[in-house]
Amino acid sequence: MAIRPPILRAGDTVGIVTLGSPQDAGTIDLGIQTLESMGFNVVVGEHAYSNAGIVAASPMERASDLMNMFETPDVRAIIPTRGGTGVSDIIPYLDYDVIRSNPKIITGYSDITILLNVLYQFTDLITFHSLLLLNFRPTTPAYSFNQFFTATSTITAPRPLENPPGMPLLSRIQGNVTGTIVGGNLASFVDTLGTPFEVDTTNRILFIEETHEAASRVYRMIAHLIHAGKFKDCAGVIMGECAGCYANYGKTYEDIINEVIVPLGKPLMTNLASGHGFYKMAIPIGAVTNLNTYNNTLTVLEPTVSL
Repeated sequence: MAIRPPILRAGDTVGIVTLGSPQDAGTIDLGIQTLESMGFNVVVGEHAYSNAGIVAASPMERASDLMNMFETPDVRAIIPTRGGTGVSDIIPYLDYDVIRSNPKIITGYSDITILLNVLYQFTDLITFHSLLLLNFRPTTPAYSFNQFFTATSTITAPRPLENPPGMPLLSRIQGNVTGTIVGGNLASFVDTLGTPFEVDTTNRILFIEETHEAASRVYRMIAHLIHAGKFKDCAGVIMGECAGCYANYGKTYEDIINEVIVPLGKPLMTNLASGHGFYKMAIPIGAVTNLNTYNNTLTVLEPTVSL
């Protein structure tokens, strides 16, 4: 059974960490100011502002910052500053027994995908494919904040996952399946293949999104997942946006869905507002969810936090 982290309320303490690529100080400062204006206390990891080039700090330093947040009793939620690259570096240095014994809300997308799925797989902790610190700013749409706080600050269940108005969910292959959601950013998901941290999709609902990739690159990565059995094993598929992705070889992201994903025959929903898109649905990794493409609905069947 999945572990639900304790609910987040105004006045709680939020921990800020940089787990992959470095983030500029101005973005971090604005995110902290926004969180404080929302009524949260903020503590900052030792290496949150660090910059070692491709990554913010050494794998052990970044992992230590994350573990310190899990081990600090007052911290109720952990918000990475960004994804970028290199998050997989920290995975071998985490203490999963400590994390399991000290469950906390952890959110993010992009390369944080690796961490979200590994934490669920190794500790049973529900995690949240949702906002990064860089999204805590005045220009983030209310929809994205509402999604985040509904997932982390209420125990409403069942809870429909709905796109913002004017952006319909599209049911492409009919089916009605229930399972836990796994996945996230496509490139980060593919990076787990062949490692001890490979994501298990058996009887689960596989969610994928991507950003700023050529259609041929998306094709290559989807094919890799197919060859690895990830689509064969899963119960259903949700395709999110491919924000900023571009056509090449005369093919688009939509063509890849039609020509590669649809023929797999799995219950399929597309056009989910998520991840790198402007609107960001809060998707609880590890929560039991129903995908019903007869009714064009996606519903989280259990609370994703605990009182």
